[in-house]
Amino acid sequence: MSNCLHLAIPAGDLNLAKNFYCDVLGCKAGNREEGRWVDIDFWGNELTLHQSEEHLPTVRHDVDMGTVVVPHFGIHLPEREFQALKERIETAGIVYLDKPYRRFVGSVYEQETFFIEDPNGNVLEIKTMVNPKALFKVD
Repeated sequence: MSNCLHLAIPAGDLNLAKNFYCDVLGCKAGNREEGRWVDIDFWGNELTLHQSEEHLPTVRHDVDMGTVVVPHFGIHLPEREFQALKERIETAGIVYLDKPYRRFVGSVYEQETFFIEDPNGNVLEIKTMVNPKALFKVD
């Protein structure tokens, strides 16, 4: 049994959402029930997109660099993959919800991150860590 995260979210128009996750982000589609849901391989995690009419409500929470949208989900990527994904997003004309920026510069937690929305308004945070092994380091 693997240790992968499973997350199911409202996707709005299922085909539009699937195209965003597969064509723009580069994920792969898996199991599905046509017109109802589709599993997405979200970098080794199971993201299930459900056909829906509803949207998740969001608010902004204060953090060190300003405010971030909550709820959100995302992925930590190696630097090269992170930069390639940024290029695909920009080429596709996706507008950043929060443009790429660096946090915790000079610390063990240094990272670059950005926020985007999928076609149904679900918020994704994509990041790369300078020192990925420090993710759960306690000072």
